[in-house]
Amino acid sequence: MIQMNVPAAQWDAVMSSYSQDDMEAVFAHMSALNDDLTAAGEWVEGQGLGGPALVKTVRAGSDGRPHVTEGPAQAGHILAGYWVVDVKSEERALEIAARASACPGPGGKPGSDPVEVHPIPEGPPQA
Repeated sequence: MIQMNVPAAQWDAVMSSYSQDDMEAVFAHMSALNDDLTAAGEWVEGQGLGGPALVKTVRAGSDGRPHVTEGPAQAGHILAGYWVVDVKSEERALEIAARASACPGPGGKPGSDPVEVHPIPEGPPQA
């Protein structure tokens, strides 16, 4: 799983710094990445996600019913988007992550945002 995280407190300021042309460049970059992953047979799923204002945190109450609060569970970074890919090597996953990190930022310069790569285990850990 490849994921992009962004600082929750800066989400609105960061998003408002993108012009319409900048946003179109972001979507073009991500669409091209997704298309290439699909063509290579590596795409499993992926999504861009809404900002912290749309997040709801859920915990089970003592009666088992959902207890819902507005916003992220913890201060700091939130998940902005993710890809689940099926690749043959860690090296390939890191290449994809680097390409995602190069997504254009405001003004068209590569964003170089941090992108995390998380292996998905085939089963439960062995004791």
